[in-house]
Amino acid sequence: MSEQHLPLEGVRVLDFTQVMMGPCATQMLADFGADVIKIERPGAGDLSRNFFGETSEEAMNNAVFASLNRNKRSVEINSKSDEGRQMIYDLVAQSDVVVDNFRAGVMKRLGFDFETLKKINPRIICASGTGFGEVGPYAHKGGQDVLAQAMTGVMEKTQDPAIPKSIYPTTLCDYTAGMHMVQGILAALLGREKTGRGQKVGVSLYDSIIAMQMQEAAQWSKHREVLNWAAMPLTGVFDTTDGAVVVVGAFKANPLQDICKALDIEDLSPEYPTLTVQRQNKPYLQGRFRDAFATNTTAYWIERLEEQDLLCAPVKSLGEALDDEQTKANGMLVDMEHPILGHLTLVGSPVHLSEAPVIIRHTPPKLGEHTEEVIRELGLTAEARKEAV
Repeated sequence: MSEQHLPLEGVRVLDFTQVMMGPCATQMLADFGADVIKIERPGAGDLSRNFFGETSEEAMNNAVFASLNRNKRSVEINSKSDEGRQMIYDLVAQSDVVVDNFRAGVMKRLGFDFETLKKINPRIICASGTGFGEVGPYAHKGGQDVLAQAMTGVMEKTQDPAIPKSIYPTTLCDYTAGMHMVQGILAALLGREKTGRGQKVGVSLYDSIIAMQMQEAAQWSKHREVLNWAAMPLTGVFDTTDGAVVVVGAFKANPLQDICKALDIEDLSPEYPTLTVQRQNKPYLQGRFRDAFATNTTAYWIERLEEQDLLCAPVKSLGEALDDEQTKANGMLVDMEHPILGHLTLVGSPVHLSEAPVIIRHTPPKLGEHTEEVIRELGLTAEARKEAV
């Protein structure tokens, strides 16, 4: 499908973001047609370019950076120089959205806060992603995924009290906040169609993960009861002879009876008939399940559980998931030839539009790859070019 059919074609985004939260948001905008211009520090760029602590050309265009920056253009601008600042102001005058994920107050110190930019372009939308919000006692803190996990109650809960508290091993908070940022930007673009005015969009890691726990928060507020889905008595991960199975014993009239039938053990439900009793006896029940699962293979137990219409799945590695036929059927992998890294397979978009399938229009850019191109579009003089970059 050609670019002109993409829903965000004609929307220009100035992207000051780096690492994960902001880049995953701007990549989604770029995937659906926005002209995303990535503003990068001369000689250094996005912190993800130095992910491995090396500065070779290959290291500066590593797979982690590539996974978050397709369909964007990269411009090196010294935003702290007068000329660089003016170049950004010239871009703002011709843009729709400015996105950053700096600490609260950084964009204002640079001279790129919403109050300043809306004087240049009243239609501009400024989206800021922070760690903890732009006001309040934690506004000054540097935001990071693990810190947000720790400070929002996510890290405190475990499947079992005997399991040590630990860091969730993927960027749960960054990705969630990034998708909230996309929602905010799209809502602001729709709002601008009605009012003609831009606005400020704010998201934070902290707010996003508090929001993700809306059910748990309501239960705590009303009953002072901890709702921990991973700790439910008939839910768990159990080792088999060749792997592991996860079972969710819920959404059925008598899930314990069905689990016992699948495992070919005596029906324990008459003795443990209610959720309260099952919670009180969780160690015993899960011990019985564990002993049974350990006697046969994952495939065997999946078949037995599914015969009882129980929610279950094999526990797979990421590599196994990427190779799964369902991943391919959903179009979740995109292939490209990168000028430095060679062949790359990246995760595609989880949002599937029938009239706008995601394609690779631009490979993840080299640092400053499009600087001259964008400067020409602005019509800057040679001297202005030299000072701005």
